[in-house]
Amino acid sequence: MAWRTTLDLGCDALTLSLVEAQKQTLLDYVALLEKWNKAYNLTAVRDPMEMISRHILDSLAILPAIQGDAVLDVGTGAGLPGIPLAIANPALSVALLDSNSKKTRFLQQAKAELALDNVMVVHGRVEQVDVEQQFDTVTARAFASLEKVVALAGRHCKETGCLLLMMGDAPPLSEQQALNDFEVIEVAVLQVPNTDGARHIVKLMRRDS
Repeated sequence: MAWRTTLDLGCDALTLSLVEAQKQTLLDYVALLEKWNKAYNLTAVRDPMEMISRHILDSLAILPAIQGDAVLDVGTGAGLPGIPLAIANPALSVALLDSNSKKTRFLQQAKAELALDNVMVVHGRVEQVDVEQQFDTVTARAFASLEKVVALAGRHCKETGCLLLMMGDAPPLSEQQALNDFEVIEVAVLQVPNTDGARHIVKLMRRDS
């Protein structure tokens, strides 16, 4: 199957060793995305082959940067990057947070159908929701400036934890230097197989940690 070949080649390019069951679960997730997307408008990407490159491999590309085993995925939408991360590393405990009720209904369905025991779905706004714990890694496909993301999501991060933001272009130095409680530790280029355009990952930690 073309889906499987694209996934296999992408995992090889990312030097990720996934077992057969994990790869099948990732493909089952893509099939769910395609099915639910028609009614729920989960993602603008409609082609499953494109979903594998632009969503699955893009998410898996940050796996080596994940710190600790408790992960919060803020504004997860259809479960990205959280669900691929949870499938690729079952030792992670991944909380998926989104304010859109349609999307969280899909996430609950995906959790059940894919038997993702290491996933928790949280419905609410990041600045308002009360999650009973803080996290080693808080990740997001950046939806605002660094300052705004830190203001909204920083409180969910442990003292020694990190914010891991997926961005297109790297944030300008002026934006990085404008932060108060957090500082940028690393800005790295993400090499995502079969994907055009700039991709970066930005890691931030508390200044007093």
